[in-house]
Amino acid sequence: TARKAMRRKISGGNTLTNLSLSLAMGNYDRTRAIVDGTVKIDGVDPVPMLLSPEEMFFRAFRHQAFDISELSLSSYSISVARGDPHYVAVPVFLSRAFRHTSVYIRTDRGIDRPEDLKGRKIGIAEYQLSANVWVRGILEEHFGVKPSDIEWVRGGMDTPGRPEKIKVDLPDDVRVTLAPEGSTLNQMLADGEIDGFIGPRWPRCFSEGHPHVGRLFSDSIGAAEGYFRETQIFPIMHVLGVRRSLAEEHPWLPGALVKGFTQSKAAAQEALNDTSATKVTMPFVEDTLNRVRAVMGPDLWSYGVAPNTHVLDKFLQYHHDQGLSPQRVSVEDLFHPSTYEAYSL
Repeated sequence: TARKAMRRKISGGNTLTNLSLSLAMGNYDRTRAIVDGTVKIDGVDPVPMLLSPEEMFFRAFRHQAFDISELSLSSYSISVARGDPHYVAVPVFLSRAFRHTSVYIRTDRGIDRPEDLKGRKIGIAEYQLSANVWVRGILEEHFGVKPSDIEWVRGGMDTPGRPEKIKVDLPDDVRVTLAPEGSTLNQMLADGEIDGFIGPRWPRCFSEGHPHVGRLFSDSIGAAEGYFRETQIFPIMHVLGVRRSLAEEHPWLPGALVKGFTQSKAAAQEALNDTSATKVTMPFVEDTLNRVRAVMGPDLWSYGVAPNTHVLDKFLQYHHDQGLSPQRVSVEDLFHPSTYEAYSL
């Protein structure tokens, strides 16, 4: 059954009953209008929880803790491939990123090109992270570096030990070893015990200016722009999911979520366009925005299935090729049926 409804009076004495639903997501400009109530989700009174991806995904996939949750695209794809997804996704992509920024190396090891990663020890927090799926796919497809060419070392970034949130069975030729007990990947990279690190967060030793830790793609923006021109892919990291039982009981809910989150993103984009006083705590916002639009066009961060089918299909192919999904998931398997099309006037 649905959660206890909150009631409010409307004109004429009728009672409108909204669903009070927990909503876990990151603290983004594109979701802020939902948090502050500027944008309403039809039929829903959300109870927002602004959480880190690590906490949010762990609680969602281990304990199904939220009614609506931002989800790792990789973890969600695993659950779909295994036939036991507790959530059903809608095509709202709360996190996207060009992952050329996500490959860190020891600069004193002769690693000058992606091909130089062959035979190296590379740290990862979790093998199945969406960012890592994209990086491994790009390395193999564009540079000929296969996952089996690298020795992967898994562990916590700043705290020793970190479990995969979903158990994964990897191909026999993929070598994954655990970091030594009590060790962190950040310290191992700083001490030169591993040759590099791949992940969605930068390692602390890089942000602190370690003299021998840098990015593989030193001009990461230029590399990403070239990649986009070649592929038209802006990688998707996270989707929005709703508890499957709720979507079955309230078939209007997935569409209402797409509508509300799309309106919230539009509000963020409108604020970004207002250059009278920048809304982002960073200089050169207008110049950066113009540079991005020159490469990607006006719709920088599209939601919906149709404009993103090629992006999702590429990810799902990488995911299957890397042994994370036991069967090839199709784009049609990912989302609630009501969200593949929308009305128009």
